[in-house]
Amino acid sequence: MAQGSILKICTCRDQDGKKLGKRCPQLRRAGGAWNAHHGKWGYQLELPRKVDGSRRSLRRYTFDSKDDAAKDRDQALTLLALAGDDTALATEIADLLQQVKAGAPMPDRDTIAKRVSAGLPASVDMTVGEYLRQWLESRRTIEPSTIRNYGCHIRVHLIPHLGAIPLVKLLVEHIAAMFTAITDRNTAIEVARQSEDPQIRATVRGIRTTGPASMQRIRSTLRKALNDAMARSNNRLIDFNPAKHVELPSAKQPKPRVWTDKAVARWRETGKRPSPVMVWTPQQAGAFLDYAQDHDIALYPVFVGIMHRGMRRGEALGLRDTTVDLHNALVTVDLQRTTVGYDAVDKKVKSESGNRTFALDSFTAAAWRAYLTRRAHWQQVNGSTWPTTGWFFVQPNGEKWHPDTVSKRFDSLVRRAGLPPVRLHDLRHCAATYLKASGADLTDVKELLGHSTITITSNTYTSVIVELQVERDKAEAAAALVPRRRRPRDA
Repeated sequence: MAQGSILKICTCRDQDGKKLGKRCPQLRRAGGAWNAHHGKWGYQLELPRKVDGSRRSLRRYTFDSKDDAAKDRDQALTLLALAGDDTALATEIADLLQQVKAGAPMPDRDTIAKRVSAGLPASVDMTVGEYLRQWLESRRTIEPSTIRNYGCHIRVHLIPHLGAIPLVKLLVEHIAAMFTAITDRNTAIEVARQSEDPQIRATVRGIRTTGPASMQRIRSTLRKALNDAMARSNNRLIDFNPAKHVELPSAKQPKPRVWTDKAVARWRETGKRPSPVMVWTPQQAGAFLDYAQDHDIALYPVFVGIMHRGMRRGEALGLRDTTVDLHNALVTVDLQRTTVGYDAVDKKVKSESGNRTFALDSFTAAAWRAYLTRRAHWQQVNGSTWPTTGWFFVQPNGEKWHPDTVSKRFDSLVRRAGLPPVRLHDLRHCAATYLKASGADLTDVKELLGHSTITITSNTYTSVIVELQVERDKAEAAAALVPRRRRPRDA
């Protein structure tokens, strides 16, 4: 590669108005030395040809000393050397050099090297949006549900607010402004919901606000992506992670509250729940199970298991015949059936504490035995079309349950039964509350629910047992605490 020539020129003009450039006699003193008070130093460097094959050169004459000109020229040569034998990249870098304005510094060599290494054009700043899309694509080996969450955060929040900012210029202030805008949007949604104008209320129907927990998860996604940008081997894209230094409101989990008579009356009057997480009284729980047994016998045993033994929805649907031992009244949880988007997927439970074995109470064991009798009848009716899956809870046609179907049918049963609303997951809270109220200690509750620490159990449940304090034996008493209507036999 040609090293270019360094020379001194000036802007003086001759009598015809033409610039003298390096021909100006004032550039040198009488003895031939350079005149330090006249002209500017610069250089001329042959550049890679244009796309059309035409020749071009880089000329920069804005320097006060020969050393400054040489340093700038060497920076240009260093940038051109990044291309190696890649002629297309050499043309891109030459285009970049010609775009640098007179007097402006040359682009930083390491910054351009990072762009080139990332597969981006040398002449374009990598934006936050470009990096996040590239980063998400590189994360395809992790859990599909995690990928979906990352993608949602990037698409809905991060790119709209931060996408156009150059990655290397992303600041704490930019991220803080994003969360301020999200908070302002939340306020606007709530104001619209309270409007007396039905047309205004209609504009936010079905639109969710972004709560503190969601904001924490959005920041977590950005923080992870920026950490990876700092940790890239050989080429760190950034040297500072601003997402680590953004302060957000605490994302405390809502405390479960009990549907007392007073809470139910207020809900019927206003439609508002005391808390997002609600727990039925034992009488309400018994009324639900009675209604489910009469109106959805196929899912009734699933609800019994969640209500009495505190399983998550996915854990109950992930049971297999090999993990349910009704003879010894023992159940092992090691798989879960959950969703990614709307697609149902089967996978191992998330944590070691979630992988657990627990005892069944006699009531749940009896309900599950009756279920197996019904399941055998379903299989006999379907004959050769019955699929052999090995899953414990299946539909009457033998197919596995879709988790969302189970939740929708639960919600429908609650509405039709006229009971105050709870989520299907809240049956797990019911189980824990009844167990604690029946005399079990927090360690028993922690082990049953599969919590990783007793702190989680304590923080969640110690505030809801005041109205449910009774003396019972542990697992057996927790089931007996739920009153049921007498029947000739357990169908």
